[in-house]
Amino acid sequence: MGRYRGLPELIGSPTRRIGVLVVNLGTPERPSYGPVRRYLGQFLRDRRVIELCPYAWWPILFGPILTFRPFRSAAAYEDIWTERGSPLLVYTEGLTRKVAALLEERLGDEVRVTFAMTYGEPSAKQAIDTLFREGVDRLLVLPLYPQYSGTTTGAVFDAVTRVLQRWRAVPALRFINDYHADPAYVNAVADRVERSWQEAGQRSHLLFSYHGIPVKYVDKGDPYRHQVKRMSELVAARLGLGSDEWSISFQSSFGPVEWLQPFTDQKLQELLGRGIRDVTVTAPSFAVDCLETLEEIGFEYREMYLNKGGQSFVLVPALNDDDIHATALTDIVLRNLGGWLP
Repeated sequence: MGRYRGLPELIGSPTRRIGVLVVNLGTPERPSYGPVRRYLGQFLRDRRVIELCPYAWWPILFGPILTFRPFRSAAAYEDIWTERGSPLLVYTEGLTRKVAALLEERLGDEVRVTFAMTYGEPSAKQAIDTLFREGVDRLLVLPLYPQYSGTTTGAVFDAVTRVLQRWRAVPALRFINDYHADPAYVNAVADRVERSWQEAGQRSHLLFSYHGIPVKYVDKGDPYRHQVKRMSELVAARLGLGSDEWSISFQSSFGPVEWLQPFTDQKLQELLGRGIRDVTVTAPSFAVDCLETLEEIGFEYREMYLNKGGQSFVLVPALNDDDIHATALTDIVLRNLGGWLP
C-alpha cells in the first residue's frame, strides 16, 4: 500500500463539487468510564490543547488524570445524556443537516456538506473520505468556534491537514478562522438572549461566560481574549445594554497554570456582592449545548448562585440547531465560497 491515497476512478469525471466540512470538538460515544477515558486521552494529548512537553505531561496524563478523572466526567455526561445520545453530537448533526439543506436550495448538486469531530467520531478522516468520494475537489472548513483560539480552531486545522497530507490529489482548501463579529451571527446570539428574557418575563444582568484558555497562550499571540471582548461588546450593543448591565467571565479552567479571569463562579459571587440578585448567563463560545453549558453552568453555577442569595438564574440555551443559527452559518459559508461558485 502506498504512502499517498487517491481515487483514480474519479480522474476525468465531469462531476466536480464543493465540500463544506463542519467541525466541532467531539464527545465520548457513551457516558461510561471507558469511552470517556478514550475521549479525554485523545483530547488532552493534543499539543494544541496542552503545550507542555510530552515527556513532562504524559506521565501525569496517563497516570492520575486518566485514572480518576473519567469517573467524575462520566457521571457528569450521564446527567446530560439524552435518548438520542450526546447533546453536542445531536445538535451538531441537526445543525449540519439544516445548513446542507439551505446550501442545496442555493447551489443544488454543486455542494456536499458533512460534519466531523476533532476528537472522537465521526473523525476528520472519515468525513473527508466521504466528501472526496462524492467528487469534491474544493473544500471549505467551518470550525464551530465563533472566536479563534489555537486550542480549538487551530486544532481543527491540524486535524484536517493531517488527513490531507496523505492524499495524492489535494483539494483547493479554504478555512474559516472565526466569525465572532459577523453581523448575522451577532444578531442570532442577541436574538436568543432576548427570547430567554421574554420567556423569563424580565431582563437581568447579562453575564457572557466563555471557555477559558491559559493566559500564556494569549501572551504568545492567541487572539481569543480580544475576540471575546469584541463579540460581547457587539451583542451588548445590539441588545441596547449599558456598560453596567453586562459582564464577561471565563469557565472550565484546568491544571495549575494561570487561566483567563475572572472565573465565572467568582464573577457570580462578585455580582451578588454588588446586590445583583437576578442574572442571565449566555455562553457564546459554545455553538451547541454540551457538558460545559448544561452541567457546569446550568447545574453547578446555578446552584451556587441561588444558594448564596440569588433570586433568579436564567441560562440562555446555545443556538444549537435553531433555524436562525443555520441561516447565519449558511450566509458565512456562501460569502467564503466567492470565486468557487458559477
